[in-house]
Amino acid sequence: MVKQPLDTYRPDPRHTMLAGMKSHDDEYQEGLALLQRIHGGHAGEALVAAQRDICPDFARMSIEWAMGGIMARPHLDLKVRQLVVVAACTTLGHAEPQLLAHIQGAISVGATRDEIVETILQTLFYAGGAAVANALQVAKRAFADLAPAPATS
Repeated sequence: MVKQPLDTYRPDPRHTMLAGMKSHDDEYQEGLALLQRIHGGHAGEALVAAQRDICPDFARMSIEWAMGGIMARPHLDLKVRQLVVVAACTTLGHAEPQLLAHIQGAISVGATRDEIVETILQTLFYAGGAAVANALQVAKRAFADLAPAPATS
């Protein structure tokens, strides 16, 4: 094997996992579309917008990597992916803004209240009672926020 200077090394695409990967711009565009589909008008979109003010690179990375690179992968549908993230945020116990965003996102892609509550409850032995109780209160707020406004007469 001939050694190349590090600044000129380029992996042979036939022998790397990168061969089938999308470009950063493709992932960003796909991520933007998913962000709108899952979080449009909800807390997730607001979280990304808030990051743009302080760290635009982090906002771009969130769209490109989290949405376009991970959330857009095959094999799990968006509802399952959102429920997985709801479980992860519940287990963290300190990601309330993200939990709210992903509960709203789960609803946007077809998850029911019962599926969301059951997902949170499923984490009880891993997350602990306090984390589950807090997550259920976040879910209650999310359900109330998304409920249709009562008709006025």
